[in-house]
Amino acid sequence: MSEFAAYLEACQTRINGFLLSQLDTPQPRLERLYAAMRYSVVNGGKRVRPLLCYASCEALGGDPAAANPAAGAVELVHAYSLIHDDLPAMDDDDLRRGQPTCHRAFDEATAILAGDGLQALAFDWLSTLGDWQPATRLQMVQTLARAAGPQGMVGGQAIDLGAVGEKIDLATLELMHRHKTGALISASIQLGALASERASAEQLQTLAVYADCIGLAFQVQDDILDIESDTSVLGKRQGADIARDKPTYPALLGLEGAHRLADQLRDQAVAALQPLGAAAVHLQQLADYIVQRRF
Repeated sequence: MSEFAAYLEACQTRINGFLLSQLDTPQPRLERLYAAMRYSVVNGGKRVRPLLCYASCEALGGDPAAANPAAGAVELVHAYSLIHDDLPAMDDDDLRRGQPTCHRAFDEATAILAGDGLQALAFDWLSTLGDWQPATRLQMVQTLARAAGPQGMVGGQAIDLGAVGEKIDLATLELMHRHKTGALISASIQLGALASERASAEQLQTLAVYADCIGLAFQVQDDILDIESDTSVLGKRQGADIARDKPTYPALLGLEGAHRLADQLRDQAVAALQPLGAAAVHLQQLADYIVQRRF
């Protein structure tokens, strides 16, 4: 096993253990709700956002284990967004991570509540878990709230829904995905840096440039995989974006042009890390991983 593959496995094991340890049902009457929450969180997933959180913390000399609540919180927000994205009123999907979507495995009302519960729990973890200074906690809560809300992910989803069937230009597509996908990826990196409690303003700016590039690269690669991969590998329905007539990078740039853009964004992200030196090696490797992944 390569050093990076071992690193990925170690980080995934760490976050999965933390998530499981925190998602016990507090009382019997809530068992179905918590079962739906656990189903949506621990049922597979690449854990890219927690990986970025850990790697960012390490790049600034922090202990990655100390970032567990932050890594967990951003994964909860991601899981909640997937539950709601899959609902009949949104993308109406039946498959997620190779399994029935939450509203199919349980029911629509339970899925809505599970998403709501995960979102609220994320901020509970940031507010109560971990050993951070009060000012750090406040900054973390603000960072995640802005990334998840109308200034970030929710706003991007609104733009996305409004663009279905429309012909939009590249600038509008980029605006949509910097909100819908990039904002939460950026928050993952910022939360990791904050969890180290060693981040200078200059280092945060360096990481912000990296996050901006890699967040967009992630979405470009997602659009590519919707064409090049298949359902059994993706764990969700291949070709779903085309079927819904959604605007994508391959649709605007062609498949070859989308590949070039993903590579350019990866290269820009890696170049931005130069001031951090060798400590940022795992962030560099994660940039490659994001644009080379097949699911």
